[in-house]
Amino acid sequence: MASEVLWYIIPREGHYPWEPAGRRPVDLGYLQQLAGTVDRLGYTGALLATDLYDVWTLGSALAAATSTGFKPLLAVHPGLVAPTLLAKMALSFDHLHGGRLRFNVVNGSTEQLREYGLHVEHDDRYRLSAEYWSIVKRLTAGEVFDHKGEFYDLKNAGASLRELAPVQPGGIPLWFGGSSPAGIEMAAEHVDVYLTWGEPPHLLKEKLEKVRERAAAHGRTLRIGLRLHLIVRDTEDQAWAAADRLLDVTSQATYARQLGNRDGEDGVGWQRQFRQHGGKVPARARELETHPNLWPGMSLFRPGPGTAVVGSTAQVVERLQEFESLGVDTFILSGNPLLEEAHRVAETVLPALGINRR
Repeated sequence: MASEVLWYIIPREGHYPWEPAGRRPVDLGYLQQLAGTVDRLGYTGALLATDLYDVWTLGSALAAATSTGFKPLLAVHPGLVAPTLLAKMALSFDHLHGGRLRFNVVNGSTEQLREYGLHVEHDDRYRLSAEYWSIVKRLTAGEVFDHKGEFYDLKNAGASLRELAPVQPGGIPLWFGGSSPAGIEMAAEHVDVYLTWGEPPHLLKEKLEKVRERAAAHGRTLRIGLRLHLIVRDTEDQAWAAADRLLDVTSQATYARQLGNRDGEDGVGWQRQFRQHGGKVPARARELETHPNLWPGMSLFRPGPGTAVVGSTAQVVERLQEFESLGVDTFILSGNPLLEEAHRVAETVLPALGINRR
């Protein structure tokens, strides 16, 4: 049985929100309604991605509208905020919202981070990330210390945070996904939950074996989380028809944007996703099926995780249980529209994973 199932919340909402025609208006009230629904349906929280809104503003607004059972997972890039300031932000959040915060460590791409004035290449990003998050973990655990490393030189770090005693023992949990050797090494040494995007089970098994091997070398074990999109319907034919519709309603401009010049893309995770469809837009969705009910077509439309599980309720449950057999104990799920599909998945899939309404 899954130990946790999270949903996904971003302000781009609708049946196919990557197109203006498929997007619905979203305001604070709508997002709080969505978070409240996710909370009541039994999900243990939601991933708040680095999308249109700042995750701290969004996360605080949603935490204020939900119970203590709803744990926001905030996507944060290391290095954009000084580690001591980030620790103060995190401890403040936990004091105000009852110890619910979790970090989704996002390393991003070289091109993306240059927009913020951070000029670090691929492997340098992971060395920066490892140093940064080791500092943040110590600070949010209540330590006061000096630190001199490759990227940071801190004196009496944490002294100004003494009155913000940690709410969560050990600091704020780190969730992180990285598929390159540098990313896996960083995860093995520092994070609490290793996240991965969906892939055919034989490929995922190989990667998870490497992660566990490297974690063991550091005397650690990690929980494993999997990020997936679901297209679940009463029948398999209905589910694949829904995937076909996404292909039909997506504009050539969107395909060109997603599949165009990616010379600056150095993320290994993205490369692994891209190889599953090779930049091909099929006439029918099922032409790209890489394993029973696994469809890599979502990355034809949008950045980030590109694999969907497409099928009847029984088939989707079977695929998720197949991933559980590889050691996955946590799922971050989504479906479009986020509000309606949160209900559908809670009513059809979650009970089979041992997750019940609150």
